[in-house]
Amino acid sequence: MTTLISMSTPTRVTTGTPTPAADSPSAVRDIVNPSTGEVIATVAEDSAAAVDSAVARARAAFESGPWPQLTRSERGRLLLRMADAIEAAAERLYTLEAQNNGRPITETRAQLSRVPEWFRYNAGLLATQRTAVLPGDGPYLTYQQRLPLGVCGIITPFNHPMLILARSLSAALANGNTVVVKPSELTPLTTLALAEILTEAGLPDGVLGVVTGGRTAGERLTQHPDIAKITLTGGTEAGRAAAVATASRFARVTAELGGKTPILVFDDVDPVVAAEGAAFAAFVAAGQSCVAGSRFLVHRAIYDAFVDALAARARAIRLGDPALPTTQMGPLISATQRDKVRALIETGLAQGARLAAGGGVPVLEPHLSAGFFLEPTVLCEAAMDMTVASTEIFGPVAVVIPFDDEAEAVRLANDNRYGLGAGVWTTDVARAHRVAEQIVAGMVWVNDHHRLEPSLPWGGVKESGMGKDAGTESFDDFSWIKTVVVRTAAEPVDWYGDQQTSRLN
Repeated sequence: MTTLISMSTPTRVTTGTPTPAADSPSAVRDIVNPSTGEVIATVAEDSAAAVDSAVARARAAFESGPWPQLTRSERGRLLLRMADAIEAAAERLYTLEAQNNGRPITETRAQLSRVPEWFRYNAGLLATQRTAVLPGDGPYLTYQQRLPLGVCGIITPFNHPMLILARSLSAALANGNTVVVKPSELTPLTTLALAEILTEAGLPDGVLGVVTGGRTAGERLTQHPDIAKITLTGGTEAGRAAAVATASRFARVTAELGGKTPILVFDDVDPVVAAEGAAFAAFVAAGQSCVAGSRFLVHRAIYDAFVDALAARARAIRLGDPALPTTQMGPLISATQRDKVRALIETGLAQGARLAAGGGVPVLEPHLSAGFFLEPTVLCEAAMDMTVASTEIFGPVAVVIPFDDEAEAVRLANDNRYGLGAGVWTTDVARAHRVAEQIVAGMVWVNDHHRLEPSLPWGGVKESGMGKDAGTESFDDFSWIKTVVVRTAAEPVDWYGDQQTSRLN
C-alpha cells in the first residue's frame, strides 16, 4: 500500500506492492505536532476505494503469497528479525512518536523500548504451540490443526499507536495472516515507519498494508467482506459499530474500548505514598489512556491527607517540550480534546466539586504557546452522580471521592458502565485479594498501575469491550481450529452391507 507522506520534503512510504497511479489519493490530511500546533507531515486521506485496494492486495498475498505457507520456524525467524530491526531503529521511532502524539520522550522511550518483546513473545508462542489429539472410542485418531484466519484489520488509537499495533500485529503475523492497519488519523507516523522497517526486515510484499485517514477508511475496513477479524482500540461507539459490522458476516472482533478506572485507596496505606502512585495512574500520557486512574475512591480517614498530597504532586509535574528528558507531561492530542476536557472540568465545578489543583492552561515557552497543554487537575469533594465521576474524560483529571468502608468502596468501583481496569492500594494482603476478586474489570493492579507484559491478556468487560490483546488468548484468536478424524481400522466401511462394520454418532 502506498501512502503519501511529506515531512521536510515530499516522499512516499510504500509497504508491499505500490498502489497504481489511478488509486492515488485526491485528499490529504495535515498531521500536527500537539506541543507546537505546527504541521509536521501530510498523509493521504484514504477513500473506501483505497481500503478495498489494500484489502485486495492483502488477500492476494494470503492466497498466493509465501507468508501463510512458510514453516513455523521460518515465520518465527522473520519475527525475531523484525524485533531486531525495530530495536535498531528505536531512537528514530521514539523521537517520531513523541513528536506526533506529544508524550514526553522519557515516557515514550520506556513504552516503545518494549515493542520488540511482543514480536519475540509471539515468535516463542509460534515455536511452542501444541494442538490436541482428542480422545474417542473405536479405531479413530482425532487431532486438531490451527490455521490462519486470512486478512485481518487492525485499527489503532492516537494515544499508544505503536505499542497497541505491535500487540496485535505480532500475533496476527505469527499465525500466518496478512494485515491491513488503519492508524488514528492524528498519529499515523510511527505506523508508517514501522511498516517500512518490517518490509526491510524481510516481510513479503502485500502481507502488511497501511491505510491512513479518518472515519471513512475505518468504517470500510470493519465492513469489508474479506476481513476475517478486526482488532480495534478506541471509543465505545466505534467498537459497537465494528461489532455490528463484523457480526453481520460472522467475522471475529476484539475491541478494547473506553474506561473510567477506579483506584481504591484504603486507610492502611500511607496517603502520601498512595498519592504518588495515584499521580502516575492519573497523569501518565496526560491522562489519555483507557486505563488512566480517573476515579480515586479514598477512605474518609485519610481523604484530606491524600487530596493534599495528590494536589501537591500534580502542581509539581513539569510540563513542557516532549523532546526534553526533563519534561514529565506533554500536551493533549488536539485543541478539540483540550476544549472537551476543560468543559468537563467546568461541569464538575458547577456540580459541586472543588478544584484542588490545576484546571488551567499553563504558561510555557513561546514555541509551545500554540500547543494543546493543560495543567494536571485534581477535583475533590466529588460524588458519583457528577458527570466527571461517570464520564470518560481522557485527560489529566483526577476525581477524588470518599468512602467509609470496604463494601461501599467496591460498590462505588463497580457503579459504572465500563470495566477495563482498576487499582487497589492497601497493605492488607487478604483485603487486596478479596477486593480484587469483587471488582468487575478485566485488569486489577494492586499497589501499582498500568503494568503490562506480552503474556498478560489485556481487555475489559461491560462497555469496555470484548476479547483480549496479548497473551495466548490473543495469539490463539488469530487462528481457527480444524478437527481431523482418521479411521485407522483395517476392515472396510460398509454401513449398508449385510454386517454393520462401522459406528455412526
